[in-house]
Amino acid sequence: MVPSAHDLATAFAATRRLTVRTPLLESPALAEATGAARVFVKAECLQRAGSFKIRGATWRLMQLSDAERARGVVAYSSGNFAQGLAAAGKAAGVPVTIVMPDDAPEMKRRATEGFGARVVLSHHGDRPREEVASALARELSQGEGLALLHPFDDPAIVAGQAAVGLEAQEQLSEAGAVADLVLCPVGGGGLIGGLALAFHYAGQGTRVVAVEPEGYDGMGQSAAAGALTRVASGQRTICDALQATAPGAAPFEAARAAGVTGLAVRDAEVGRAMRVAFEGLKLVTEPSGAVGLAALLSGRFDVSGKCVLVVASGGNIALADFARLTAGTI
Repeated sequence: MVPSAHDLATAFAATRRLTVRTPLLESPALAEATGAARVFVKAECLQRAGSFKIRGATWRLMQLSDAERARGVVAYSSGNFAQGLAAAGKAAGVPVTIVMPDDAPEMKRRATEGFGARVVLSHHGDRPREEVASALARELSQGEGLALLHPFDDPAIVAGQAAVGLEAQEQLSEAGAVADLVLCPVGGGGLIGGLALAFHYAGQGTRVVAVEPEGYDGMGQSAAAGALTRVASGQRTICDALQATAPGAAPFEAARAAGVTGLAVRDAEVGRAMRVAFEGLKLVTEPSGAVGLAALLSGRFDVSGKCVLVVASGGNIALADFARLTAGTI
């Protein structure tokens, strides 16, 4: 279940020509404000389709048989995997159906449809929305003969998302740096599973931290318990893309193998981080993409003298929502 270093390298070599080498931005201002030696921000919010998700989606589609490619695929997603898979499917000529919760941001739904995907809305009411959406995706898979893809609980997705870590390592090396600490957003865990393995296999002693919104810290709790743990949360959060109630088994095993630990951040801290990213780095991040920076700015880590890498994982947000969330009124 845990991809090898060879698996990660193979996926990266196959997908890098189809994705953007996103900027690695160094911020002396953030280093000074936090006491770190150096701070770098990996701007995956500037990736194709607005987040890192296209990396894993592209690699997963490469694993399909010819018959599966012809029939098409179905997956559930609140937005970022939807857009990444839709964009990857359009590039590969694979029909894509996305099941999306009816309360997912409208902008993400429109963007997914803009890449040519069919969007089917799920209505979850008081039930966990991922459970309802995943059940509907299974029904469509069985009824229409579509290959069912999981947005994060898949070793191929984990291997594909590792490109973020491998690419960042290349860029850090070019800057004469080695990361002591990586702060990575986590929903279901596909990104941190691959990224943590990339740094683990590099053997540089890098600590990788899973950053999640309060009430949805399934990876952090699972890491502390040493076993998959589901959180019983119904609280609201502005981090729309990070509302998984538990990490996937494949990402968790990868994260556990790499020694990941966790931290939960508050919505107000996330809103502040979005503003700092915009004013200081000229980056537009969605709330879910800013939780790593929120963790750095929270002061809950002693980063004195350390080289810190923050992953800004996504930037898919409507202008009105961005303005509201960065106004300091959360």
